[in-house]
Amino acid sequence: LTLSLSSSCHGVYSLVVVGVSFAALHVSYHVISSAVCHVQYNKVYNLKEYYERLQTFTDNKRRIDKHNEGNHSFTMRLNQFSDMTFSEFRKSVLLSEPQNCSATKGNYFSSNGHIPDSIDWRKKGNYVTPVKNQGGCGSCWTFSTTGCLESVTAIVTGKLSEQQLVDCAQDFNNHGCNGGLPSQAFEYIMYNKGLMTETDYPYTAMDGHCKYKPELAAAFVKEVMNITAYDEMGMVDAVGTRNPVSFAFDVTSDFMHYDQGVYTSTECRNTTDMVNHAVLAVGYGKVKGTPYWLVKNSWGSSWGIDGYFLIERGKNMCGLAACASFPVV
Repeated sequence: LTLSLSSSCHGVYSLVVVGVSFAALHVSYHVISSAVCHVQYNKVYNLKEYYERLQTFTDNKRRIDKHNEGNHSFTMRLNQFSDMTFSEFRKSVLLSEPQNCSATKGNYFSSNGHIPDSIDWRKKGNYVTPVKNQGGCGSCWTFSTTGCLESVTAIVTGKLSEQQLVDCAQDFNNHGCNGGLPSQAFEYIMYNKGLMTETDYPYTAMDGHCKYKPELAAAFVKEVMNITAYDEMGMVDAVGTRNPVSFAFDVTSDFMHYDQGVYTSTECRNTTDMVNHAVLAVGYGKVKGTPYWLVKNSWGSSWGIDGYFLIERGKNMCGLAACASFPVV
């Protein structure tokens, strides 16, 4: 017996049942309606798990509705994580071992040049590759790393290998699917003398043995620039005058169902050194007077704003300025 929960572009979740009649289930399907059209996924459960997931889904739906009825700077919606508790979500896609930024020493000096009021590197040519999906592996740090290095090299090298970082970067205090930091990944690439392409070293979303081949290295790092902890103006300088910047922050339960708008949170800690998710700042600006960062995530293009999100700028929201970095190539 299997049951499949899936969504359609008509905005209604449907139940596909194999091996049992609908009459025998007595399920109220209206509680799982109102999904957004472009969210599409398919998950199969046994009967016992189905009812557990349905309860979790319903609880998340209630929280989303309550949030959206309030006066907030961002909205929430159902997505591929809506059948998970936050604890399950955290184990699936966040760093299972939160990373400590306190050891990251700043060495980036501001340019002292003109800093634009806003910037979006996606609009400047081939500087930002398409959003990827890390799957059920806490490898966000690798996607932040490759996304930044792809941008710095202006996509000359093509898409780079997250899996090489998952499999090979442990000596630099990274832990594969259990977490790492972009700054430490850049250090690995620099001392390892290269990173292969995604084509030559494809992503598997699981830990594996290192299969690095130096002769196939496609991207290199000469130096790692770490922005001084909590120096958001340093981040603005780097993103505005140089290139996208990798950073990590503290994700809490109000983020997993982000839809659109400028994310701000009272759940997370703004001065934390402990972070659990790494992403890529590809721009910044203001909307309705609120400064924001434009950020590329690694949860697929159906999440958030086509895979991106906005987060409030200037308040070190959720510790986002604790350990920002980028490579020099």
